Order: sequence, then C-alpha cells, then structure tokens
Amino acid sequence: MRAYNRRLYRLARASLRDDSEAKDALQDAYLNAYRAIGSFRGDATLVTWLSRLVLNECGVRQRRSARRQGIVPFVSSEARFSETERVPDVADGPDRAAARTQMRGILESKLGELPEALRMVFVLRSVEELSVVETAETLGITQETVRVRHFRAKGMLREALAREIDLAESDLFEFGGMHCDRIVAGVSARLPSSGLPGTAP
Repeated sequence: MRAYNRRLYRLARASLRDDSEAKDALQDAYLNAYRAIGSFRGDATLVTWLSRLVLNECGVRQRRSARRQGIVPFVSSEARFSETERVPDVADGPDRAAARTQMRGILESKLGELPEALRMVFVLRSVEELSVVETAETLGITQETVRVRHFRAKGMLREALAREIDLAESDLFEFGGMHCDRIVAGVSARLPSSGLPGTAP
C-alpha cells in the first residue's frame, strides 16, 4: 500500500474530482484487491492490476452518483474493464511555499475542468511520469490514444493558465483602497501646516 498509495490516490482523485471520495474509493479498491488476490495471475503488473481496481471502484461511485441525480453517465468502452478485474517545502521560505500552494491550487482546479479521459492520461503521464506503454496498460487504451490525449490535455491546460495570467495582469502591483489612502495620509501629515508653497496661509 505504501509503495503505490500516491499513484493510486492521484488516479482516483483525477477520476472523481473529490478528495474524500477518492480516499474512500482507494480504500474500497484495496479491500477488493485483498478479496480477489487469488485471481491475480500476473498477466499485468501488480500496480496495473491495482490501478484497474481503483478505476473500477471510481466507475461504480460515478454511476451511483449519476443514478442519484437521475443522470445516465457516459462511460467510454475504453474505460470498461472485464468482470474478472472488477474488484509546502519549508526550505523555500513561507512566501515561496505560499505561492507554490496557490499555483498548485490553480493547476488542480484547471485540471479538474478537463474531460475525465484527458485528466486520467495527464495525471499518469505528467504527474506520475508513467511511460506511454504503462499508461496505456493501466487505462486499457492504445498507445496512440495516450499520446493524443496527453497532447490535448497539456494544450488545454496551457490555454486555461494563459487566461488566468491575462486576467491577473491588470491586477499587478495593485495600489488602491487603503494603500492609496495610507500614502495620501502620510504625505498630508508631513506637509507644513501653512499649506502649499506660494499660497496664502
């Protein structure tokens, strides 16, 4: 569990877009793995098998949620698996750590807006740094599909982040409100009581 927790959690988080749900799905997937370990024949690596169990559990939760909302979920045939498989850096200082936390929040938010198929590939390829082959085996899709989805995911994220930067540019070095008032008050306090030079007292 300690060897694969981070990768499997990220996979569940990318699928479900909810921290609590992802953790619950991960725990249930581990329990399913414990019950079904006798059926593991080594056709895939252990982490690939566990990843598929996590994805299956996420799919169960998505369908359950969709039924509650009266929505029929769209599940790609590529995402279905066979029934036998169903089961802050202190050294950077507080300012930089806060900036990284803020940037990470923006990235996670924008990643959450991507279609699920693209999110999953991006997390495995760019975050977990799996190879194209490993990603394809984990998700049950072709290597070419992995390449295309990864390319599209990165492009969409770049566009989304560029829009965020464009919106933020007009707020750079913002100096309104109380900041402006403080300067005016400070200068006014240091002016001679007689007023401006050349004016009548």
